[in-house]
Amino acid sequence: MKGVLLVNLGSPESPTAKDVKPYLDEFLMDERVIDVNKVLRNILVRGIILQTRPKKSAKAYAKIWWDEGSPLIVLSERFSEKLKTHTDMPVALGMRYGTMTIKTALQELNDKGVDEVLLVPLYPHYAMSSYETVVVKTMDVQKEFFPQIHLTTLPPFYHNSEYIKALSQSITDGLKDFEYDHILFSYHGIPERHIRKSDPTRYHCKIDGSCCHINSVAHHTCYRHQVYETTELVKAELGLDETKVSSSFQSRLAGDPWLKPYTDYEFERLAKEGKKRLAVITPAFVSDCLETLEEIAMEGKEQFTEAGGESYKHIPCMNDSDTWVQVMADWVNAWEETGALPSN
Repeated sequence: MKGVLLVNLGSPESPTAKDVKPYLDEFLMDERVIDVNKVLRNILVRGIILQTRPKKSAKAYAKIWWDEGSPLIVLSERFSEKLKTHTDMPVALGMRYGTMTIKTALQELNDKGVDEVLLVPLYPHYAMSSYETVVVKTMDVQKEFFPQIHLTTLPPFYHNSEYIKALSQSITDGLKDFEYDHILFSYHGIPERHIRKSDPTRYHCKIDGSCCHINSVAHHTCYRHQVYETTELVKAELGLDETKVSSSFQSRLAGDPWLKPYTDYEFERLAKEGKKRLAVITPAFVSDCLETLEEIAMEGKEQFTEAGGESYKHIPCMNDSDTWVQVMADWVNAWEETGALPSN
């Protein structure tokens, strides 16, 4: 019997330092998030970061927390429930970090007699710290606790035509009644070294754009290439003016070079160049979360207006939109019927 396992990032149990601390500990101690040796990672995370970060992060979570709970969890649950109405297969939802675990979700499917699972990492693009860690963690849990279950993994869908159409529709809906001077595609940032580590050829990725125009197997795991490809495909789908669209990267840490340009720098640059009305979309996520709702929707607006901007529009993620649910339903049902996975 076949079933579907959806996996998203996760969330603390509450917007309090007490609950944020263990969540951050699990997240930051992931070797695919902070990719240094375990001893150094332990000193950095538990000796330094967790001494101050939980209180700061708790305040940020409190700003975006809903009555129903964490926006990411609520939106993921809504998406999961809608998907269940579009397929005959059991659907379970798990999180990479936090108490809503992948193990619990797999147990739910196992209890329903599922022995073939389609793993759906809810990330459009491949990155060590998002897509890859979900896949590796799920495989580890499956091997240890559910050896009878066979896993098939949905590949990154950043350039799938149906995904691009759904994302484009989401942007169109978000731009309704908003006259913009510029649209900024702001993607989650990662260290440049992650790009090099993910390059199976060990030589292709130059992180300067030149390599993106040369067809290579490296593109299958290159986050930078994939996000820029998403921007280009949406531009083409919507017929956007080349001069009114750009891409950037948010959420960096000090000490190492991360992918550029940085989103907060772009807010200032665009405002000072006379872009008064800015729309921002965050396509690295399919569900709104702390990073989109607090860092971009709130802090981003403040940064842009302080630099001279006048109007700011954060376009929500696709979340549980009917269009996005239908796209996912088409993918999982095709897999159930024929074993086929989404094509480009």
